[in-house]
Amino acid sequence: MELALAGEAILFAAPTATLLWYALGLIVAVNLFVRLYEEPALRRKFGPAYEEYCATVPRWLPRRRVR
Repeated sequence: MELALAGEAILFAAPTATLLWYALGLIVAVNLFVRLYEEPALRRKFGPAYEEYCATVPRWLPRRRVR
């Protein structure tokens, strides 16, 4: 969603980059929500299983497979 807003801001050349600022704000808000609320709640609920999951799965960007 955030990347779509950033793309629209660039595509439509929004005045004073309003959509770009909106997209940046959403990215920051979602990131803070995940790190400050969601991840601690999942750690409390699932404990070591969630820690193992975090160690093997990246937060935002997928890892490239090495063949």
